[in-house]
Amino acid sequence: MFWADRIASEIQQKHKADSRPLIVRDEKTLSGRVHVGSMRGVAIHGIVSEILTENGVANEYQFELNDFDPFDNVPGYLPAETFTPHLGKPLYTVPSPEEGYANYAEYYGAEFVRVHEKADFYPSYYRLTELYRSGRMDPYIKLALERAADVRRILKEVSGSVKDESWLPVSVVCENCGKMMTTRAYEYDGETVAYTCDRSPDGCVPCGHTGRVSPLGGRAKLFWKVDWAAKWSAVGVDVEGGGKDHSTKGGSRDVANHIAREIFDREPPFDIPYEFFLVGGKKMSSSKGRGSSAKDMSDLFTRALFRLVLIGRDYNQQIDIDPEGDSIPRTYDWYDDLAEGVRAGGTDDFARLFELIHAPAYRAGYLAENPWQLRFSQLAFIVQMPHLSLLDEAARAKGSALTPEEVAALEERAQYARWWLDTYAPEDQKYTLQDGAPSVSLTDPQKKAFSLLADYLTEERTGEEVHARLHELKTEVPIAPKELFTGIYRVFLGRDSGPKAGWFLSVLPIEFREKRLREAAGS
Repeated sequence: MFWADRIASEIQQKHKADSRPLIVRDEKTLSGRVHVGSMRGVAIHGIVSEILTENGVANEYQFELNDFDPFDNVPGYLPAETFTPHLGKPLYTVPSPEEGYANYAEYYGAEFVRVHEKADFYPSYYRLTELYRSGRMDPYIKLALERAADVRRILKEVSGSVKDESWLPVSVVCENCGKMMTTRAYEYDGETVAYTCDRSPDGCVPCGHTGRVSPLGGRAKLFWKVDWAAKWSAVGVDVEGGGKDHSTKGGSRDVANHIAREIFDREPPFDIPYEFFLVGGKKMSSSKGRGSSAKDMSDLFTRALFRLVLIGRDYNQQIDIDPEGDSIPRTYDWYDDLAEGVRAGGTDDFARLFELIHAPAYRAGYLAENPWQLRFSQLAFIVQMPHLSLLDEAARAKGSALTPEEVAALEERAQYARWWLDTYAPEDQKYTLQDGAPSVSLTDPQKKAFSLLADYLTEERTGEEVHARLHELKTEVPIAPKELFTGIYRVFLGRDSGPKAGWFLSVLPIEFREKRLREAAGS
């Protein structure tokens, strides 16, 4: 059974007695460009919600755009002189990096939502400020303050975090300077909390103001682990996973689970502790490394391919994509292998995966069409060869004319191939035919092989035919495979490696390839 079907089945079993629609929830703090790793949660919750709907289980997928956390760091891609003065303020009060958006959080939230749409996930959105300002969080703020001693005890027992007896689980927005990272709440009288703006975390400058304020209605925010547990009750969450680091013993989820049960008297939601999304083997932030943001990664894939990247591995397996390596061609090949399996009549988990990587709205139609597609590595080579027609070469590779759907798929994939070549592709994926005669030193076996190959390539040959002839030459000359193929790539491309040699030679102009081989052979 495919992993998402298994998870959905477990959720159905747990909530089989519930008559109300289930709430599936995820969230992201909008502190800057969102790392692609955050899309793992979007996709996992999204695909589980889709399957629950498919199984007739009423549910709603809600996504929180967290605009109420403090602005705690100026990303390296923003001007420090402009944004440093806003450190410590709630994200919704920090100005947008560009005009046209209400604030910083709205700007980065809009970018992240567009990435959701690229992957065909469409949750219902709400902002955290809306949850607090509406009063929905007020009962849980009051309860957390009234039982602050129990919250401190849970933090100590579960995570080892020790708070002094005056500590309260809220972060007040200073009435004077508007910052929240710099304030310290320390006394609750049932209506208001006392606070002082005197903390200096991470370079934030406090104003020194002291006062009392009601913590309700958006004037204060619960600290993260308490806030998480409170939102489960305020929103009525039934399903919410998180990165596996949260679900370790003593981690954020563990603490929030205890607070939910002991302070807010409710069972925590169904958990899905998922593995990390790595970029080139590293769990980096979006401010470090090209291609690490959700937007950057989504630009490399078609809609279905992006969903494949996000849900193709079991939720407890890591995903590792390196845009600057061979991950992109391999992912497109993965998709093509799945498609071929479905065309062959496969009905296993791989066929189920192929079904789920197409959005519900047009899943059935696409499964019926399932157009043939040219392999990404071949396509990436062809678009670099000005003498080749992409449409003609695709038809040659398929063995027949392309359907309108296949032409559309080819043109779409070509756009992504060109983008990858222009932005991330390693040098060994970039090819330029050498204009002049080769100035390389060749061995006698190489020269003999090239002479025989020139005789064979005086007419049109398919890639399979050339491939077979190359293998014959290895024993006929004889010549070591590496010596043969390296020589071919040096003569035509000026390098030691290249695309599959048989196919590569088959698509070169007949006169050009024959002349080049004879020049190399000295004949």
